[in-house]
Amino acid sequence: MGCIWVALFFIMVPLCTIGWRKISTSQFIGGIFSVALVLRLIWVVFSYYYYIDATGIPFEFDAADSYVYHLDAEWMAGVDWAATRDYLFGNIIALSDSGYPLYLSIVYRVFGSSIIIARIIKAILSSITCLLIYKLSARTFGEGTGRMAGIMMAFMPNLIIYCGYHLKETEMLFLEVAFLERLDFIIRSKRINIWNIVLPSLLAGSMFLFRTVLGAAAVFSFATAVVLSSAPNMKRNSRRAVLIGWGVLAIALMSGGTAATEVEGLWEDRESNMSEKREQQTLRGNQWAKYATGTVMAPMAFVLPFATMVDVDEQYIQQEKSGGNYVRNFMGFFALLALYECIRRRRIRDFAMIGSFLIAYLGVVSMSGFSNSERFLLPGLPCLVMMWAYGISTLRKETYRFLAPWCVIVVLMEVGWAYFKLGSRGLF
Repeated sequence: MGCIWVALFFIMVPLCTIGWRKISTSQFIGGIFSVALVLRLIWVVFSYYYYIDATGIPFEFDAADSYVYHLDAEWMAGVDWAATRDYLFGNIIALSDSGYPLYLSIVYRVFGSSIIIARIIKAILSSITCLLIYKLSARTFGEGTGRMAGIMMAFMPNLIIYCGYHLKETEMLFLEVAFLERLDFIIRSKRINIWNIVLPSLLAGSMFLFRTVLGAAAVFSFATAVVLSSAPNMKRNSRRAVLIGWGVLAIALMSGGTAATEVEGLWEDRESNMSEKREQQTLRGNQWAKYATGTVMAPMAFVLPFATMVDVDEQYIQQEKSGGNYVRNFMGFFALLALYECIRRRRIRDFAMIGSFLIAYLGVVSMSGFSNSERFLLPGLPCLVMMWAYGISTLRKETYRFLAPWCVIVVLMEVGWAYFKLGSRGLF
């Protein structure tokens, strides 16, 4: 399965990039949405029946959060709104884990407790996310780079696979990309109206209901974009002042609330959380986990997570996504190249919003106990895809010569990770 995912990405992305570069914008939008949706629907139907055959239920191996989300939403769909409100926001569960059960319960209220319909909606949202990445990238880096980024999103294995899970990541990425796209639109638009301000505010606030760190990264990216953006419209002092005022007001409204409390608690407990996570891994037999500290993992954030290609501890889900993780490992070269080229070409201001969001989010995750967790690193993927596209678009003779050595480095990374997983469990 991993080989199929890798072949799909590295064969179809260049073919579509070359074949679609001269078609009209409307044709491209229709084409990329159709391809993304068809791939996701095929996987949704296939995985639904595959998981039933393999596990007895239409959920992935060792389903935990996904199955609980389904049961909670199914129950909430059958009770009144008051009971739902009390359950989600009555200090029973964390604020950062209330958004997805609420969303899923609404889907169940409308369509019934149909698992496959909920996943079809995920496929549609994921396909729209590909279009939003295209629009955002095209405005930031140019039409050609934008199309490349959209195509990469359409064929990215992990984004397809998550449409077959009952987890919150697909919806979370949709909110994240929609926020970044709307924020960029505001910064570049000639006029600001109330709707342009309200929509991204709601999108940013909703991210706190899915993952606290994601909402905090959104606030940080907004502040950075307003201060550093090079968009011509931002050179008007009144425009910048209005947006800064909006940001200050939004932060003030959240400063005394539950969201701020969770952010503060997460940051203060980051070191103890990492130590606890590593200790648990060590007790389960992973003797080398104690060396995976934030200092070690943070510099590798642009290429993580590593691909699991060995059979240990029945890690079927990690094996299922090994192809997508390998794509991330290989394409990390172009993310690093994009960072180098934006500095060399003095385009830091163009990267202000995307880069600040990515660095803020991956920085916090790297300092936690989930620095190599694919699920926790996933929200950084859309920004990384845009950087991959920009890195490829800047290739020249002086930088292309580093690609061959990188191919060797990737192989060494994968073999090294396999050695780490096996050796830390004393299996050789």
